[in-house]
Amino acid sequence: MPKVALHWKIVIGLVLGIAVGVLIDQLWTPGTWRALGVGDPGAYMAKRSGEVFAVGRPSDQNEGAGAPAAAVRAVSNVNALVGQFFFRALRFIAVPIVLCSLTVGVASLGDLKRLGRIGLRTIAIFVVTTMLSVAIGLTLANVIRPGHYVDEAKRSEFTAQYESRVAESRQRTQEVPSLWQQAVDLVPANPFEAVSKAAMLQVIVFALVIGAGLTMIPESKAAPVIAFFDALTQAIVKLVGLVMLTAPYAVFALVCQAIVAIGLDVLGAVIVYALTLVAGLAIVLFGLYPLMLKVLAGYGYARFFRGLSPAMLTAFSSSSSNATLPVTIECTERRLGVSERIASFVCPLGATINMAGTAMYQGIAALFIAQMVGMELSVGQQITIVLTATLAAIGTPGIPGAGVVMLVIVLDAVGVPPEGIAVILGVDRLLDMCRTVVNIAGDAATAVMVAKGEGELRPA
Repeated sequence: MPKVALHWKIVIGLVLGIAVGVLIDQLWTPGTWRALGVGDPGAYMAKRSGEVFAVGRPSDQNEGAGAPAAAVRAVSNVNALVGQFFFRALRFIAVPIVLCSLTVGVASLGDLKRLGRIGLRTIAIFVVTTMLSVAIGLTLANVIRPGHYVDEAKRSEFTAQYESRVAESRQRTQEVPSLWQQAVDLVPANPFEAVSKAAMLQVIVFALVIGAGLTMIPESKAAPVIAFFDALTQAIVKLVGLVMLTAPYAVFALVCQAIVAIGLDVLGAVIVYALTLVAGLAIVLFGLYPLMLKVLAGYGYARFFRGLSPAMLTAFSSSSSNATLPVTIECTERRLGVSERIASFVCPLGATINMAGTAMYQGIAALFIAQMVGMELSVGQQITIVLTATLAAIGTPGIPGAGVVMLVIVLDAVGVPPEGIAVILGVDRLLDMCRTVVNIAGDAATAVMVAKGEGELRPA
């Protein structure tokens, strides 16, 4: 039997996860639960606060539930266990690989002037691609006008259903620090606390400072420290390989769970908005990035997507740039031909501040909500959206639901009522999967372009 490549196994897991999720959504009805003796499915599948596994809570309507219903709950929990194991394993690896690989990358540059040049080039590409992404999204939203396709009944239904989440997101905007405070917070008061809390921007600054310090001391003293971090990086890369063996099963579990949670009825109600965002993300992913790679790096279309496919599929299933980071770095180095020091500098930085897909989502969502409530935004207000979404994407804090929280800030900037977020919350999980793919693809594409400019890109 010919050996099936890992990325094809992940694709199979993805397709099966979607198919099974759709079947469960369509065929598993309240009547199915009643046949199992469950009259209150919400109570039977309830979870403790902060947990992902169903344990159930007492309910008189579920007294007839027996072994078959318990088996259903057990299967659901096993599915959640597989997905959470994979997600947590990648999160477990993310902070150590950022700290170790970035320290080695900076120290190996051997020149602080070169570090500054690479840093400025990287950030410039991040900012330009993010602004272009928002502009593309707003153009599509102006042409398609998805907000006009949601009827009043569905709008009222979603507003009632997600009222508490909207209020929570609005409240959490109070937790977002000012730009001045974010600038101060870049420097950790306790670097080990930053590592323990996975405060990625602070971890990056810590690694940059250690790496820069190593370039300032005699090579004989710096070499053992660099060798230690380099060996640790290689060990973590091997662990990534082991974790990725479970990826096909985890992708099935995560995607199936997401499809069941969303439901096709919710997706159908805002399908035009979802398709508008997916179309914009596709233009950036398959048009903007390949064009920039061709013009600035002479890099081939097929080579880029073939090399990055494992990271893109992981990003789609996990919805987290940070969780995907170990896979992104490995693909960028080994499959795209970027040198270790460039990949270990650009990819961790990008996973934290390069959110082109997220910025596009905020732009399209803002215009969608404005159209839905009958507001016409001027050119000046849309330019404000471009600038605010770009800054919000770069400064998105590491808090739960950060994308939605930052969307509230974008809406407030142009006077659009944030209550409209309720209409899109139902499909946000699925669309988050799509925009994360664009985010990590932007990190890898930037690494290729920077490596080409520094003469550190291996030929195909």
